[in-house]
Amino acid sequence: MSLSALRSDSYVELSQYRDQHFRGNRSDQEKLLKQSCTLYVGNLSFYTTEEQIHELFSKSGDVKKIVMGLDKVKKTACGFCFVEYYTRADSENAMRYINGTRLDDRIIRTDWDAGFKEGRQYGRGKSGGQVRDEYRKDYDAGRGGYGKVVQTF
Repeated sequence: MSLSALRSDSYVELSQYRDQHFRGNRSDQEKLLKQSCTLYVGNLSFYTTEEQIHELFSKSGDVKKIVMGLDKVKKTACGFCFVEYYTRADSENAMRYINGTRLDDRIIRTDWDAGFKEGRQYGRGKSGGQVRDEYRKDYDAGRGGYGKVVQTF
């Protein structure tokens, strides 16, 4: 049985997360999320390659584009990406079947994204990476060791 045969036409569950830098009101953003073919993918290892992401996400449909998240200072991978599909059905399949799976020894999470715009590929943390990595207190080799704030003590 194919993934598309299992899918439900009403799979549009939205998380509570919203991009704080979205230009427009909340209802505009939710409307875009409900028709988007773009996914945010988080909790990636800093060492996960675009090829690995493509191999996994192409199992649920034809991938149009992958944009790797970059540290805005070092221009190295910082643990997230955007995956855009050609169709909503394929992106729904990815949300249903890939969210919570293991990639490069990490449990990844996917979420709807209102659509990639240039500049969003850069981490928003003060050090250039992701904000959550700055405050992480545990050691995580896949995400660069200890958090940035912890390293300063």
